Amino acid sequence: MNGARRTDGDRRCRAAVLGSPIDHSLSPVLHRAAYEELGLDDWSYDRFDVDEAALPEFVGTLGPEWAGLSLTMPLKRAVIPLLDTISDTAASVEAVNTVVLTEDGRRAGDNTDIPGIVAALRERGIEQVESAAILGAGATASSALAALARICTGEVVAYVRSAARAAEMRQWGERLGIGVRTADWADAGQGLLAPLVIATTPAGATDALGPSVPERPATLFDVLYDPWPTELAARWSAYGGAVVSGLDLLVHQAVLQVEQMTGLAPAPVHTMRTAGEKSLAAR
Repeated sequence: MNGARRTDGDRRCRAAVLGSPIDHSLSPVLHRAAYEELGLDDWSYDRFDVDEAALPEFVGTLGPEWAGLSLTMPLKRAVIPLLDTISDTAASVEAVNTVVLTEDGRRAGDNTDIPGIVAALRERGIEQVESAAILGAGATASSALAALARICTGEVVAYVRSAARAAEMRQWGERLGIGVRTADWADAGQGLLAPLVIATTPAGATDALGPSVPERPATLFDVLYDPWPTELAARWSAYGGAVVSGLDLLVHQAVLQVEQMTGLAPAPVHTMRTAGEKSLAAR
């Protein structure tokens, strides 16, 4: 996806993250660190608390100084009707977290969460897995499933709390072309034996699974990053397992956003991660 807008004269190029609530977002820290490293002194990146009701007006008033938007909950689906195009990746999960405003004024949507998951795993040397387990069945779980459709050669087991969520995950599997078996959350401890476990649940939801961590765990991808480590991640690391954090995901999806919005690549992964780590440590 191209069309990033560069500056002319003293005109600033603007980008921002939208969502509600939004005060907790690390996106400004990551994007601003990238701008500084790339020498984009006239670029700005802000945060705005915008809910679904206010989104159409906000998007409709964006001027030519805007290069792009990052979107978090609850806007990833609400923004789709406001766009001119969306990528196949975004369409596959009906969720857009990135909007690039092109030179000709079009609004192009993409989802960088999915390739961000893949990139975060690849950074740890994980190119392919024979099977995997997903803990949870929310919006992040569908993105995780889409990422697994690219790297998992076998079955994915999703551990969920309700029959309705189970049905949704099986439907996502059919849509994404990957085999999904669902199991009750009460049996989630068994899922920790998988070669790759992706925890997509809210803070505290997996705390009780600590005693079920095997003596030789494989890889855990916990999408949380604050507070960190989660109890599950801490136990996993103590047993010698590999852990990928939500900060890894946040950085890699932001890297792709920076590249799309600025037209410059590669974005500085290390600089962005360091900025994120310092910000979290200061909280």
